[in-house]
Amino acid sequence: MKNYVSASILGADITHLADECKRLEENNVDMLHFDVMDGCFVDNISFGLPVLNALNKCTDIFMDVHLMICNPLKYIGEFVKAGSDMITFHVESDSNTEETISEIKKSGIRAGIAVKPATPVETIYKYLDMVDMVLIMTVEPGFGGQGFIPETLEKIKTLKEYITEKNINIDIQVDGGINDKTAVLVKEAGANILVSGSYLFGAASMSEAVSLLK
Repeated sequence: MKNYVSASILGADITHLADECKRLEENNVDMLHFDVMDGCFVDNISFGLPVLNALNKCTDIFMDVHLMICNPLKYIGEFVKAGSDMITFHVESDSNTEETISEIKKSGIRAGIAVKPATPVETIYKYLDMVDMVLIMTVEPGFGGQGFIPETLEKIKTLKEYITEKNINIDIQVDGGINDKTAVLVKEAGANILVSGSYLFGAASMSEAVSLLK
């Protein structure tokens, strides 16, 4: 499977987001990982619909929207209208999982399902035929700049082995503590979409950092 890089907006200069999007495009970044937090599902509040809508007017980059919110089903329609190209939500949220996936898919965009580090990956097996991607959190969701949790590698391997055995064609995304060193580990385990924030935006050469991640 081809490897992709998704740049977490949490690592960007928020005073120049339009310029940051252009920088991503110029340095072969595949997606913008748009972190949405409601202060309820996670202990942080980040970006929402107005910011996503504004960014879509100034960039063509793929919008990889990650909903870390209690009731994602309620907001799927609005996030689709705001320009999401893929919406990923957490199986641990309060929304009905199948209904939420269905709402995303009927909008004609890609659907992803996410699991926190402590959630067994087997929890989402019954939904794999319905989604395009699984996001395995490699840190606790909520804040950027955290250290990679090594124990999550086993979850990636377990999922990769399962989808290979069942011949299910989906992407595996990882988010949290991804740099040139941890990228090697997660790719070996089976991940092919790497979310990176601090490492990517803080690199002396973003293009070189992207190459190393891929």
